[in-house]
Amino acid sequence: MTSTIKDVAKMADVSISTVSRVINDSKPVSPEARRRVLHAIDVLDYKPNEVARSLVTKKSNLIGVIVEDIGLNFISRILQGVEEVGKMYNYDILLSSSYKDLKTEVKFANLLLQKQVEGIIVVSNMQNPKLEYKLEEAKIPHVLINNFYQVEKFQASIDFEKASKNMVELLMKKGHKKIASLAVKKDIDRTLERFKVKGYEKAMEEHNLKKVQLFVDGWQSENIEKEKEKIIKTIKEENITAIFTTYDTLAINLINVLYDNGIKVPEDVSVTGFGGGYLSSIYRPRLTTVKMPYYDIGAISIRQILKTISNKEKEIKGEGVLLPIRILERESVKEIKWKRP
Repeated sequence: MTSTIKDVAKMADVSISTVSRVINDSKPVSPEARRRVLHAIDVLDYKPNEVARSLVTKKSNLIGVIVEDIGLNFISRILQGVEEVGKMYNYDILLSSSYKDLKTEVKFANLLLQKQVEGIIVVSNMQNPKLEYKLEEAKIPHVLINNFYQVEKFQASIDFEKASKNMVELLMKKGHKKIASLAVKKDIDRTLERFKVKGYEKAMEEHNLKKVQLFVDGWQSENIEKEKEKIIKTIKEENITAIFTTYDTLAINLINVLYDNGIKVPEDVSVTGFGGGYLSSIYRPRLTTVKMPYYDIGAISIRQILKTISNKEKEIKGEGVLLPIRILERESVKEIKWKRP
């Protein structure tokens, strides 16, 4: 039979409120009374009702995390940062995956709020205004981590425009002058793509080079296939020697399409990515890419939530944290040595 708080109080010869004070460490208790209560808890193997306890103390030591798809590499790296920092502060993570269903995201938010989580982190490529409204309405510390859409509130990230400019200038240092960009055009006025494209444009303009901009509907192989004729035609007509792409997946799918059409990377055309995920390191040729600090993004996000909770605030303050830019130079970029005329 499960022991109750009354059983502990009776065995320790104290009041129920005294047992509660010892368990919650809320008010002073004499050393002798504390010793008897802890002994009774041990003997009776008493387990406090955590739900009831959290309702009283307003502390559940739980952080809810809603992800688009736990199978995505960038999400798993973010989760690693969230979990490891959570453990450091004795917080457990309640994880739910919506698998790209916006209604499911809202459903999980309601469920996590019922579980008395103290904060919520959302990791996604999607935009969900109903979910954002729900979290605002709940007045709970939360962070939105989005790998595609721009987030106006607090976030840990990098300067995408500067990172893109740095990558294009790296191509220039390798001798490339005929450089094209390949980006996702969907909702580009509201996504991070516009900053990446702006970085490309700025680099080309500062070096008085012609801008050649290509766009696709998404980063999957079918999106590249749909535009392959235009891409290949542009490469040949403009004598393109390098292509700056805005995602690793986009770069890898582009390399496959180019290979199927007799264009080799990097022998004929160099290609760069953006993300630095696991796939970029095992694909051949290994991808030169901007390394996104996903682990740090997760770690900083939960730290900010825990700081907000500690300060007894309902909303995260501050614009965000800019992290260092790192470019991984690999085999997908060829150095061109120009011959003197």
